[in-house]
Amino acid sequence: MDDFYRENILDHYRHPRHAGKLEHPTHSHEEHNPLCGDVLRIDLHVNESQVIDDVAFSGKGCAISQASASMLTEMIIGKTTDEAKQIGKEDILEALGIEIGPVRLKCALLSLKTLKMGLYGLSESDWQKDDDEW
Repeated sequence: MDDFYRENILDHYRHPRHAGKLEHPTHSHEEHNPLCGDVLRIDLHVNESQVIDDVAFSGKGCAISQASASMLTEMIIGKTTDEAKQIGKEDILEALGIEIGPVRLKCALLSLKTLKMGLYGLSESDWQKDDDEW
């Protein structure tokens, strides 16, 4: 089963879904992981019904950070902003499907942090959550 998940991660890394930038996002946020240098930007277009009708991500980083961003974009398209805010750490780890050690956890959760900071309109100084609080 681990081989399936490893292949899925590599597929998302090599063929990311929703990669790029939106021309007119309603929400946009960029974050980086200073421990490894990963950088991630997420652009959202939220319609008047508060539904995420378009999403894109861009940046550079390891297979785990890029694959989790690709997977997260697939999770949130068509959801309301309130539904997207409910996605948590366990949802990302379940989608990845492999055990993630403490060193790689920040890589795996970078997309989630970027999404939530963008949806809540927070800056890094506003966001002091520990990885376990996601």
